[in-house]
Amino acid sequence: MKPRYLAFDIETAKDVPGEDFIWRPHRPLGISCAATLASDTSKPALWYGKTRDGLPAAQMSREDAQELVQYLVQMASEGYRVLTWNGLGFDFDILAEESAATALCKQCALDHVDMMFHAFCSLGYPIALEKAAQGLGLPGKPPEMSGAKAPRLWAEGQFDKVLGYVAQDVRITLAVAQACDQRRSLEWITRKGTRSSIPLKNGWLSVKDASRLPQPDTSWMSIPIPRRDFTAWLMTQ
Repeated sequence: MKPRYLAFDIETAKDVPGEDFIWRPHRPLGISCAATLASDTSKPALWYGKTRDGLPAAQMSREDAQELVQYLVQMASEGYRVLTWNGLGFDFDILAEESAATALCKQCALDHVDMMFHAFCSLGYPIALEKAAQGLGLPGKPPEMSGAKAPRLWAEGQFDKVLGYVAQDVRITLAVAQACDQRRSLEWITRKGTRSSIPLKNGWLSVKDASRLPQPDTSWMSIPIPRRDFTAWLMTQ
């Protein structure tokens, strides 16, 4: 049977200065909007707060964020595999802070499939979603958009552009997962422009199971990225 997935992604509300998106010193970031896409549906569900006039709010309230958490937990309980690209180190960390539903977010993060984290645990370095889409021959992100630009565009009232971007993110996330399931491998384009791949003989692993993979050899790296960069927030109260 094909896995039933629920792809998930958020966009943050605070504009983080600089091009490297070093976001942790600037938290709380807030959540402007989010998207979810179940593998047995064709249209993403969009999540955002609303003003009294019915317009998108500057950011999701705590209640809005809690509603999203409850939805993710409910879908997981119904057998869907919550699916992200870097959701462990970013989306769930932010969602836990914004919703104050920390325990639920931690459990959901551990149980879900973070494809980037799975690849990172195998390789010792992260891969961009866009590079995976390119390697698999799939449509990628709009060239003029990025997650770093989304907060500014949302603040300017360009809601449709940001909602379209987050919706496309979950479409790509789901498409990458399903293409890799078919091929039993993850393929991507490296920074050098070459193709590379890793086998997925047993399919995608949950965060909990990916964490048990042997540490790869990173002796060739000048500054290896430790796994705790993605998991540290799970250890907080």
